Amino acid sequence: MADMGAFRDAVTGWAAGNPGGPACELAERLRVRTAVLLEGPSDLAAVETLAARHGRDLPAEGVCVLPMGGAMSVGRYAALLGPPGLGLRLTGLCDEGERRFYDRGLQRARAPRQGVFVCVSDLEDELIRALGVARVEEIVEAEGELQAWQTFLRQPAQQGRPSQQQMRRFLGTKKGRKIRYGRLLVEALDSQRVPAPLDDLLASV
Repeated sequence: MADMGAFRDAVTGWAAGNPGGPACELAERLRVRTAVLLEGPSDLAAVETLAARHGRDLPAEGVCVLPMGGAMSVGRYAALLGPPGLGLRLTGLCDEGERRFYDRGLQRARAPRQGVFVCVSDLEDELIRALGVARVEEIVEAEGELQAWQTFLRQPAQQGRPSQQQMRRFLGTKKGRKIRYGRLLVEALDSQRVPAPLDDLLASV
């Protein structure tokens, strides 16, 4: 039986230049109504984890969460999935520095832009601020990476930098780390401390 993962893969292939027939067929079969456009897989991990915490099954609700491989792809995805293509409702999450790509891409696709929620720097920064660096350090230690973190802090480039910036940089220094901690940091959040962009995104779909 087809699932939302198959639709996600079909859309990714379509965006890369493959035929759109499989994505169109799956969208109808799965009754997809909303596409959440995200920059990358760490954002996906965070959104899916928060949805699970709220007891929500997004695929069953017709919501497909799509990592696009970077904000510069949003125009292509919006054209395929929004009014010019499948006619899905579009929403998303982006970094402040990448907002212009979302604004431009959604405008060209004739899709409303108010459904895009913006992180100040990026989602990792939002999560670190919500938890506090000390709590994130505890999570890093629990994951067996305390020594790697301490070694990172001794690097000359990190001297004098604010601890929050150091932690944000650390999370991006190893392949797969941002994805793993995207899930772990959301799991650790107090329900009243969920960053507004992430909380508002989930409430909107």
